[in-house]
Amino acid sequence: MAGQWNDKRPMSPHLQIWRWHPAMLSSIMHRATSIISYAGLIKVAIALFILALTGKLPLESIIFSPLGAIGLFIFVFSFIFMALAQLRHAIWDKGAMLNPELNNKLTYGMIALALLLAIFSTLAAIGSV
Repeated sequence: MAGQWNDKRPMSPHLQIWRWHPAMLSSIMHRATSIISYAGLIKVAIALFILALTGKLPLESIIFSPLGAIGLFIFVFSFIFMALAQLRHAIWDKGAMLNPELNNKLTYGMIALALLLAIFSTLAAIGSV
């Protein structure tokens, strides 16, 4: 099959061909935040199970430390970003906002909104707000 290929372009595109754009970043972040959200939810479920059995929260000193606040921020950011990405996919399924310029703005808005909501939620959870 490859012997019959007479086009000078490669058979499949790669990163040297594609120009980087915000939707690619959003796609990669959506996959990563999905993994983080699932892993975080599994950890929360295990912690709640242990809490129900023993009456003590496992690793309580770490959870209520600055390291725990960072972990909470990452978990909340990933969960919010994943939800916003799902909303964007629902909008795309309707055939709306497919213009590349508008899509780039939507991507930047999703990242900014997820960051702001995660910061506010984390500060509220640790009692700083």
